Amino acid sequence: MLSLRLKALREKKHMTQQEMAEAIDVARTTYAMYEQGKREPDLATINKLASFHKVTTDYLIGRSDESISISNDDKEFEAFANDPSLQKWYKELPESKEEDLRRLRKMWEILKENENL
Repeated sequence: MLSLRLKALREKKHMTQQEMAEAIDVARTTYAMYEQGKREPDLATINKLASFHKVTTDYLIGRSDESISISNDDKEFEAFANDPSLQKWYKELPESKEEDLRRLRKMWEILKENENL
């Protein structure tokens, strides 16, 4: 899987094996062996490759088909967005009175100030 993904990512950037090898500071023959599946890169090189291509290491080695990792903030937002009770509440907000929205904001600010309680 690694060899196929390395080749596909390199070709997507329209790079030669030589250019890719120079980018991660290995010999062209070494990089060519990675793409041929005849040699496995060490962990440091896998990290360099992932950083260079802006993908996860799990994607490179075939543990995931998701090439981009989801941050904790994104995961929290997805949890919020997928909660039906919160969706209903969020949809009702625009229909709320301005005074109610101001009170809600004030309550939120109080909660944030006292989050350690």
